[in-house]
Amino acid sequence: MNSFRVLLILFTVGLSSCATYDYPADVKLGALIISFEGETLEGKSIEVPKYFAGDKTLLLLGYKQDSQFDIDRWLIGLDMTKTSLPVYEIPTIQGMAPRMFSTVINNGMRRGIPKELWKGVITVYADGDKVQRYTGNQNPNNARVILLDENGLVIYFYDRGFSVDALNKVRALI
Repeated sequence: MNSFRVLLILFTVGLSSCATYDYPADVKLGALIISFEGETLEGKSIEVPKYFAGDKTLLLLGYKQDSQFDIDRWLIGLDMTKTSLPVYEIPTIQGMAPRMFSTVINNGMRRGIPKELWKGVITVYADGDKVQRYTGNQNPNNARVILLDENGLVIYFYDRGFSVDALNKVRALI
């Protein structure tokens, strides 16, 4: 079984490396975030922005495994500053191959994330390209940080890697 997983990962990486795409961000402050669907690691289907209605919510989107480093810095910064609001990690993966192996990918994430945090991780596969076209995927190691108001309007967007200044700007808007 291990050799199958290794071949599967190599196949997925090979297919994804064939893709050439370079989308600039198309996020408009003050506008409603685009709608897209995902699923928590608990298996609950989520519709964005409908699911977040009524709460200011921070979304941390990542497009590559290396994005996790940036997302972790945001999470640590939010924790250290005692910032309290709903925060969701949103791994967003485009392409047919990742969708075919979404169960393997999600199970890998489940092994690395404590079960009590699974409800805060929403994986996006089918709408992955749509989301990347919206938030841009240049510098894909950087998280995309989106702060939504209670109505799903984007009130903050940042995609240049964690910084204390960016964290403070988010905090000022909360």
